[in-house]
Amino acid sequence: MRMSQLVGARFKERPAEATLESHAFLLRGGYARQVANGIYSLLPPALRVCQKIEAIIREEMNRIGGQEVLMPLVMPRELWEESGRYQAIGHELARFKDRTGHDMLLGMTHEEGVVHLCRNEINSYTQLPFMVYQIQTKFRDEPRSRGGLIRVREFTMKDAYSFHVEEDDLADYYQACYEAYERIFRRCGLPEVVAVESDTGMMGGSVAHEFILLTEAGEDSIVVCEETGYIANMEVATGRIHAYPAEPLPMEKVHTPGKTTIEEVAEFLGIPTHQTAKAVFYDSDRDGKLVLAVIRGDREVNESKLAKVIQATPVPADTAKIKAAGSEPGYASPLGLNTEKVRIVVDHTVEESNNLCTGANETDYHVINFNLARDLPGIDCVDIANVADGDHGPDGQGLLKIQRGIEVGNIFQLGTKYTHAMGMSFLDENGKTRTPTMGCYGIGVGRLMSSVMEVRHDKFGIKWPMPIAPWQVQLNALKLSEPSVKETAEKLYADLQQAGIEVLFDDRNQRPGVQFADADLLGLPIRLIVSERNLAEGNIEWKRRDTDESGTVAIADAIASVSAWIEEGLNEFA
Repeated sequence: MRMSQLVGARFKERPAEATLESHAFLLRGGYARQVANGIYSLLPPALRVCQKIEAIIREEMNRIGGQEVLMPLVMPRELWEESGRYQAIGHELARFKDRTGHDMLLGMTHEEGVVHLCRNEINSYTQLPFMVYQIQTKFRDEPRSRGGLIRVREFTMKDAYSFHVEEDDLADYYQACYEAYERIFRRCGLPEVVAVESDTGMMGGSVAHEFILLTEAGEDSIVVCEETGYIANMEVATGRIHAYPAEPLPMEKVHTPGKTTIEEVAEFLGIPTHQTAKAVFYDSDRDGKLVLAVIRGDREVNESKLAKVIQATPVPADTAKIKAAGSEPGYASPLGLNTEKVRIVVDHTVEESNNLCTGANETDYHVINFNLARDLPGIDCVDIANVADGDHGPDGQGLLKIQRGIEVGNIFQLGTKYTHAMGMSFLDENGKTRTPTMGCYGIGVGRLMSSVMEVRHDKFGIKWPMPIAPWQVQLNALKLSEPSVKETAEKLYADLQQAGIEVLFDDRNQRPGVQFADADLLGLPIRLIVSERNLAEGNIEWKRRDTDESGTVAIADAIASVSAWIEEGLNEFA
């Protein structure tokens, strides 16, 4: 490819809208252009990177028996009604009517689509297990698009789905996919990606892992214990939280005028926040009952954990419902509430700490010395708390640390959630009708590309790993108007292509500073520089953007040297 013909400008200035380095280089390097919030067009360099990522994904999916299919982006409402997700998912699911007035949607994931595709294609246990996958456009009406391609509304994803007779077989295949994912991320130049336990969320199922690239640019909170090796997403992380037991004191109502937050109450009473109990109302559990979550004041409710307890998505309750339940916003308490109307969910931190301050369900009043076992007996406590830096690990060993990360892939053991709801069945060896169990496995292609950019760059631009670089070599010709430079550069360009080497030739006759700035932005692993000075000695200059090495090589040896460097770069991540 010649730079003079390459579509996409490069520029020095950092775009004001770029919050992450990868976002800035995506725009500055001529990789992508925003069309609307969370929607981007990819220019040739980015598309080449994505195609290489897709090729690696296909190789690894085929390696574990995957069969590639292609399902539609647009699906009818009825499919998602069968699974129950049409009503359960909110505004993230893009809905529209076609010209006949029929309700349609844009797929944000394809569990319903794949069950529809496969349920009439199998009828016997002899056809199981199998896995199908696709690389397809998705649309999720994400409310908080950010970071370029890190979090978008329209995106390309590899989603795979496996079907099995037994849970044990699913577990075995899940492990095979787990290992395939490790190979994919390593081959894409991210061997540091780690797998963490995660919440199953709207996908459902019993077991899930996220593959996380640990970086401060990430928006996911990852809980790590370096001493024990424990690692989990904040949504499911557990730990040993310090308790504050004490001899119970008599409960007493105190006047706290205008103090409605934990911090205000603690400061007013001169007590630490861990000596308070926080009461948070949600609307509502699976049975439609108002929920009151009670947790120690120095902790936050983990809504993913709470969702599993109440079997519904926690939604903050409005003031009217709180008052109707006999409580008072800002002064809420579990004391004196009618449990026929309110489901009270208490965290272990409240059970394990005594003499707490909580609301009095009366404006301008709290109570002190609340002790759960004495004052609200008979309530079973659960874990609904976020862990924090400095907590001990789940086994009481080591200290937890909260890190940031980008989710680059996920895998789920879905069980029979979708196959049962949508009537997919087969006959087992005894002629009995059974429901297949299911797994699903996703990787966002654009997000993976941007994640590489986020951790593989310097202040000048990207430093692509060899396996997914848009081109392997950047050829720069300084003073292209000089006949010897032009002749050598053109021949080298032809020879590199003849050798099967991907090369981007800067044939624009620009100043060295402009050429090198663009080369740094683009970030190709190997740079060859043809100049009068080095030609006088029969050499050309080379620079490794990926390793920061540099030197000169005889013109006659250039192709062999480049080939060796490419092989070395590919093998580094094999």
